[in-house]
Amino acid sequence: MQNSKNNFSASMKKITKSKWLSSFSATLLAISLGLIFGLIVMVVASPTDSFSGFGMMLFGGFSRLGNVFYFATPILMTGLSVGFAFKMGLFNIGASGQYTMGLFFALYVGIMFNLPSGIHWIVCIIAGLIGGMIWGFIPGLLKSLMNVNEVITSIMTNYIGMYLVDMLIRNNGKMFVSSKARTAYIPATAQLPSLGVTDSNVNIAIILATLIAIILYIVLYKTTFGYELMATGHNKHASHYAGINYKRNTILTMVIAGGLSGLGGAFAILAPSNIPGSSMTYEPINIIAANGFNGIAVALLGNSHPIGIIFSSLFISHIQRGGTRASLFGYKPEIIDVVIAVIIYFSAFALVMSSAIGVVIKKRKERKAEAVNTVKEIEEA
Repeated sequence: MQNSKNNFSASMKKITKSKWLSSFSATLLAISLGLIFGLIVMVVASPTDSFSGFGMMLFGGFSRLGNVFYFATPILMTGLSVGFAFKMGLFNIGASGQYTMGLFFALYVGIMFNLPSGIHWIVCIIAGLIGGMIWGFIPGLLKSLMNVNEVITSIMTNYIGMYLVDMLIRNNGKMFVSSKARTAYIPATAQLPSLGVTDSNVNIAIILATLIAIILYIVLYKTTFGYELMATGHNKHASHYAGINYKRNTILTMVIAGGLSGLGGAFAILAPSNIPGSSMTYEPINIIAANGFNGIAVALLGNSHPIGIIFSSLFISHIQRGGTRASLFGYKPEIIDVVIAVIIYFSAFALVMSSAIGVVIKKRKERKAEAVNTVKEIEEA
């Protein structure tokens, strides 16, 4: 009986000291603080409907699960892109530009190429992957060869990519419909297969994105290449002396990260439409894609872990869908942006907060143990 108790306590100690539990508790803490702050903002804005609006924000997404999965797909991909680069110690803030470039490549193949229905959408996805990889290669090469900060080059490629894509689309008479100021409809052969959820654009992309996340997890944590990437991220100088090719891995990381963002753009533009004969369209209005920056939020909330990013993207998409429905109670949809911003703000240092709480709990346990020992010594005396 005593042995079983000891084994149980030893198992509990291992669990409580595990990294995944620390990350989960930190994320949960950040989410809780963000939601509390959101409730306070709602109370200040409109006390009468604050709890109803807050409840809609929390649970409204459950009535629109198809849309939750649909909107989660592109931010899942950009989140994986940012998180993968984080593991190498790189900040891929250029996910928006890579996303836009992948979107353009997929859109171009979808409209300009006439391919059989069975392979058209597959070729479009591959084109989106290539477009993102090309745009990720640029900051990776500059970082590797000339040690140019990837944050600066990524921000620059965001704007260059956005303006370049908008220019190319406007100057293409077949792709751009000037009367609608949007791109033409993508043919049905290039659209992704739908999952058949009523009143939703959810499609096979969510399954593909989840599989990609699982593959990334295996690559990072179960392969030599992944070990080299994370070792370089922890200490590039030590990894260099250990024989790891830092320059090669830098380029590869940014290329892979760019490809993931490019896939996010392809998945977004190739999604099937609810209206027969129509499709998703792109409006070239010189605005950087928000999904790239949402990917940064998703990666931070998921602690850059591929599996954590799956759940964080679903969570962000869920409260976004609920947040849009909070307008039924008089709240602006931007209220959800405030909540997400606060959640990400807290998640940025939630691990520090979590470890500080752990230190406090540990000290309390030590004090209790000291008190018990003191009592035993007095009794023995």
